[in-house]
Amino acid sequence: MLALTGSGASIARSCRLLAPAAGAAAARPLRGAQRPRRQRTSGAVESHSRRHLMGALLGGPLLSTAGLWRGAAPAAAAAADQVAKVLEDPKWPEAWPFRPEDFLRYDESDDGAFYSVPRFVYHIDEGAVAALTDYYSEVFPPSGTSDAAVLDICSSWVSHYPAGYTAGRVTGLGMVEEELKANKQLSDWVVHDLNKDPALPFPDNTFDVITNCVSVDYLNRPLEVFREIHRVLKPGGRAVMSFSNRWAEVHHVWIVGSYFHYSVPGGFDAPTARDITPKRGPFAGAGDPMYVVTATKAAAGGGGGGADGGAAGAA
Repeated sequence: MLALTGSGASIARSCRLLAPAAGAAAARPLRGAQRPRRQRTSGAVESHSRRHLMGALLGGPLLSTAGLWRGAAPAAAAAADQVAKVLEDPKWPEAWPFRPEDFLRYDESDDGAFYSVPRFVYHIDEGAVAALTDYYSEVFPPSGTSDAAVLDICSSWVSHYPAGYTAGRVTGLGMVEEELKANKQLSDWVVHDLNKDPALPFPDNTFDVITNCVSVDYLNRPLEVFREIHRVLKPGGRAVMSFSNRWAEVHHVWIVGSYFHYSVPGGFDAPTARDITPKRGPFAGAGDPMYVVTATKAAAGGGGGGADGGAAGAA
């Protein structure tokens, strides 16, 4: 899985854990201003093995509600309820069920080459963007809070934060300097590749909120990154992982929730999931679905040793 928002060629690289089964389309067509994404982890795990694993973990067959977004409103409502319930009783195994090789990639070439050219486009459609912005407005500290700090990891030229939102600090961490410079919602930024170095270059207990928009799939060392998220969050701080997935969002939610659960046992309060897909009329066509998995750092939780550094600049 490749971390960090950036540019890329149209390459159909299926995610090993989250991609469609063999024979299914590896990437959906781009729409409007959406840009191609470098899809990451290898597909070496056979589809029947993946289905068996996730079905066993979740107590049922592999589920997909992708088609519901073209159906009636009651079906979509049922899908939203299903997504919310995934983490209410996740039945976590004693040990994290994935192996390091599950996060290998078809192409292990340097990510910097892939992200060498900036692209100023969206990854998700306007409805999904609006839904995410509305969600942020619910969970962020009030705009203008001088002692609040927000971090956007895998950041780019836009963070989809509420219009005019300000805080004492709004930091972006990403791979494309030109895109970070163009992000007017940031007060400062850092160029950093989380797949090379999962350490976040910030002191312990720095941020009130950490966001990641449609990039959590691309992390190839997710537990290490989530340990760092825990370290740099303030006690009671919130991490928000958002993603858009048409294939098996129920299982996708479970996997992202597992990053919180297993990265720092007891360090995060139980993760929760929410389907924030915008409602559409029966003739509006299918738009991008949108999901959020979020957790807060346990109030008594601390962090490991701080790490300062990185190539920083002023936006």
